Amino acid sequence: MIMHRKLYYSIKTFSMQIHLKALKFHAYHGLHTGEDILGGEYEVSLSVTYLPQNKIVKELSETVDYVALYQLVKERMAINTPLIETIGTEIASEIILKFPLVSSVEISIFKLHPPIEQFEGSVGITYQLAR
Repeated sequence: MIMHRKLYYSIKTFSMQIHLKALKFHAYHGLHTGEDILGGEYEVSLSVTYLPQNKIVKELSETVDYVALYQLVKERMAINTPLIETIGTEIASEIILKFPLVSSVEISIFKLHPPIEQFEGSVGITYQLAR
């Protein structure tokens, strides 16, 4: 146990990631006829990397609040937008702006049932943004 402790305290560079995985939303995004009326099912996953000020994070003020991240994603998913690419880039940019600790963001958005004839599966994007 003591060896692990020595190793831990000799580390000088470290980072932390916050993950929100497989968030489900019913939203009205898309270019095809009816998507803005009927909507569709979407899945969003988000990873945020930050550099903690302390090796051991003990307070919410020392980390990135995943509840605040979820609220940001939820609010943005509620705004009708033709392209999920736009949504991904805007969410990532807003996270970088609102959370000074964050060094990078990766977001994936999937349209679970796209209106493509004879298609089974999902379509999606992944966007990465770093300071």
